[in-house]
Amino acid sequence: MLIFDVPWVFALLPIPLLVWWLLPPYREASRAVRVPFFEEAAHAAGLTPARGAVVLRTNWAQKLIAPVSWGLLLLAAAGPQWVEPPIERVEAARDLMLAIDLSQSMEAKDFTDREGRRVDRLTAVKTVVDDFIDRRKGDRIGLIVFGSAAFPQAPLTLDHATVRLLLDELRIGMAGPQTSIGDAIGVAIKMTERSKMKERVLILLTDGNDTASKLPPEQAAKIAKQQGVTIHTIGIGNPKAEGEQRVDLHALEQLAQTTGGRSFRGEQRQGLEGIYKTLDEITPEKVKRSLYRPKRALYFYPLCVAALLLVAYHLAMLAWTAIGEKSQIRSTNIEIRNKGNMETGA
Repeated sequence: MLIFDVPWVFALLPIPLLVWWLLPPYREASRAVRVPFFEEAAHAAGLTPARGAVVLRTNWAQKLIAPVSWGLLLLAAAGPQWVEPPIERVEAARDLMLAIDLSQSMEAKDFTDREGRRVDRLTAVKTVVDDFIDRRKGDRIGLIVFGSAAFPQAPLTLDHATVRLLLDELRIGMAGPQTSIGDAIGVAIKMTERSKMKERVLILLTDGNDTASKLPPEQAAKIAKQQGVTIHTIGIGNPKAEGEQRVDLHALEQLAQTTGGRSFRGEQRQGLEGIYKTLDEITPEKVKRSLYRPKRALYFYPLCVAALLLVAYHLAMLAWTAIGEKSQIRSTNIEIRNKGNMETGA
């Protein structure tokens, strides 16, 4: 679409007509010597006198090029721009971190896959989390794993394909046999401390209780609240088991309440899928959308055309004048030669 940045410039189009109509013709006064016997002297010299005033007249090229050039100059001054189709820019508005327990207790085969076969807890979790990531098109997603230690498996990114690939590479025990929930929360805080996102969410999944954290989970949750990180917790496994095998649902609930999040318990793959669907609903996709329409300046096109017209006209006039002068010199030479021949003959 063509637009003009300064369209009011076109109001100046009639200015040359107003100047021609209102201002008097250009006159140039010059000094002269009055000779009473000028005609006799001219006749004696064999010359034909011309009028003393020279009236400047325009040719057809000037009458055509002048208004066209004026219009082109105003067209350039109006700032023509070509506006391209709008481009939608989508930016993430939320940091979403997924913390997954890789302790030894995740080996328990008390979950089933979609074909009904018995699988370990981590395999079921990876299937559900993979589907969850695939639905979160507008969030920056980061992946945290924890066992005896906690570390980021994938940084916060919009490259969800890479996050899913790194999720598939998770193996039980790769972070150690124990459980460090507090340290996992600490890693999430560290990952988002320089983030400009107003909303930061951590979804923490575990099947055990905290046994190896250097940072107590309760203290980590308080720091997370101060930093604006909301924690949702998911507990899987048996809450009546002992030691590392027991999932502490009460502690997980306290962590979530401290930061304004929610706590869930997942017993089977179907229940886990329902939990992540619920999380989809309570943390809907949030993106910043902005429209940008690229513009291309076109002022130089009419400007170049006007300049080329003027240059071409002046070059043509110079060539015409040069040809005329050569013709005049040739005529004068012929006339002088003829006059000399006549005098010689006489």
